Amino acid sequence: MASSSVKVAVRVRPFNSREINRGAKCVIQMQDKSTCIINPKQPKEAPKNFTFDYSYWSHSSVKDPSFASQGKVYQDIGEEMLLHAFEGYNVCIFAYGQTGAGKSYTMMGKQDPGQQGIIPQMCEDLFRQTADNTDPDLSFSVEVSYMEIYCERVRDLLNPKSRGSLRVREHPIMGPYVEDLSKMAVTNYSDIADLMDTGNKARTVAATNMNETSSRSHAVFTILFAQHRHDNMTSLDTEKVSKISLVDLAGSERADSSGAKGMRLKEGANINKSLTTLGKVISALADMQGSKKRRSDFIPYRDSVLTWLLRENLGGNSRTAMIAALSPADINYEETLGTLRYADRAKQIKCNAVINEDPNARLVRELKEEVNRLKELLLSQGLSNRIAASGNVHISNSCLRSSQVDRETEKIIAELNETWEEKLRKTESIRQEREALLAEMGVSVKEDGGTVGVFSPKRTPHLVNLNEDPLMSECLIYYIKDGVTRVGQEDVDIRLSGQFIKELHCVFCSEVNENNEGESDHRAQCHTGAAGGDGGLELRTGRTAGETRH
Repeated sequence: MASSSVKVAVRVRPFNSREINRGAKCVIQMQDKSTCIINPKQPKEAPKNFTFDYSYWSHSSVKDPSFASQGKVYQDIGEEMLLHAFEGYNVCIFAYGQTGAGKSYTMMGKQDPGQQGIIPQMCEDLFRQTADNTDPDLSFSVEVSYMEIYCERVRDLLNPKSRGSLRVREHPIMGPYVEDLSKMAVTNYSDIADLMDTGNKARTVAATNMNETSSRSHAVFTILFAQHRHDNMTSLDTEKVSKISLVDLAGSERADSSGAKGMRLKEGANINKSLTTLGKVISALADMQGSKKRRSDFIPYRDSVLTWLLRENLGGNSRTAMIAALSPADINYEETLGTLRYADRAKQIKCNAVINEDPNARLVRELKEEVNRLKELLLSQGLSNRIAASGNVHISNSCLRSSQVDRETEKIIAELNETWEEKLRKTESIRQEREALLAEMGVSVKEDGGTVGVFSPKRTPHLVNLNEDPLMSECLIYYIKDGVTRVGQEDVDIRLSGQFIKELHCVFCSEVNENNEGESDHRAQCHTGAAGGDGGLELRTGRTAGETRH
């Protein structure tokens, strides 16, 4: 067992347009590992100093020698965590900070060269290293899942059949897990990139329907990385399985600074509840390292779905890193100071990580023992005789709970015993269902082998979604066919959902001129309020200078 502290890094971004327009001043200074913040209301007051494992200065341009690029952040944090994954440890990286501080940029980044975040860089590096393997007795398998936690509800972003909220359960052996969360088998980086894009599209669709943006939900991307080794001397097959959890937390801000009202205020309260609980867990774990607390003291993991699912990553069996994203502006002083204090507490947490050698074989054995024990418990209470005697049986609460655990256990055993070929077939089946669902909505799935969201057709008239979050803009493309394209909620070519969408919202008439250039003529009925709320649609007619907004 390896005891290690949580690695903590802070990163400050450049000014955004809002801060520039308000003439904001920088209150953050960094040197080596230290970060200090100056109170703009008390400039004569001594700056508050903090020391972390890494302090990344990304406030200036790449010409600055001290500038920390996306590659630098991954080199320091991502590469170390990936090395631990190859060693067989569970690893976790989570990003924390107020909305707009740069969390999503650090974790996901952009698709431009040199702009990729930790998650795509780690996935690409993972498959590059597995491809370099020359040991014939060593093989690898990778599965991924992608979920979001919004207002204490969990949603699967990769399975189109998963419409409602998934249940979070706790098994006596497996610990907390999300019931029926899909795990997709992948064989290369391209597969993972497609799934990440798919998950982001699913979040975008939900944002349009529910009037939310990505900053309002926690996103958890999980990679199950298995290493299979065959020992020729003993003819034994062993494996190491690492769980890599990459978490982009919702933005943390006060209601008065964000101007939240109504539903947004209620939404913010739920987000602040999970982040507040995370703060309480971090504080309790940090206090444990001192002499004041005992290990038996209560840790409020179950007060929030987020902390319940991240229990092992916070003080448990995991190598964990936290990246705190900072705004440099004086107008965000209070939020930035709160983030620094949050990060300062987190660095005191110690995790006890163990190498996960051959967990499947051990789990199958323990789960089978659990099933047999529960069956004996049911038999000892005469349940089987009573079932045989009558179909209408009164079952005690303890027996009912045991029966439920029994069913859960057998479901988990079935998942663990699935072959790699079965997992690949299931992944392909879900992919086809997902593409069929998007096609039914009128969303383009592929063009010339490309994935939606990474290209913009040059000659075909189309609609793209707009969102205040740049990561969720232009994720969805709706093609306008030749002739008439109907847009709305019922019996239409392009199906949209949302508070302001009519049953027949509008009609596009597309004509082709003599030069065979697509020309979209919006000349039929059109009700106002295309998507409402934070999002919208942009019409692109296929001509470089002919873009108009709807």
